[in-house]
Amino acid sequence: MNDTFSNQEVEAQAAVFRKLINHLDAHKEVQNIELMLLADFCRNCLSKWYLAEAKARDLDINDEQAREFVYKMPYSQWKADFQLPATEEQMAAFNAKQAAKKNN
Repeated sequence: MNDTFSNQEVEAQAAVFRKLINHLDAHKEVQNIELMLLADFCRNCLSKWYLAEAKARDLDINDEQAREFVYKMPYSQWKADFQLPATEEQMAAFNAKQAAKKNN
């Protein structure tokens, strides 16, 4: 696959990313643990990927700014207002998934 994109392609890809962020923001009831179990990524993953790509392009951004971009508010506020404790079943499933990844 060619990783060289036209400006229009980059703009379209960026718009899709913003739509994903907006979609997740509109569905705060979906917990990060649920995303991890179903899709193997969550809002925290997106913020880490964003931070890594920003730093690779010499953008002056830190972890908190990246999280605020993804969460559309300070991370601490999102956690206080929307994050629910993971259930024992969710944590068991998450740990099993992580262990299976390590064994592959």
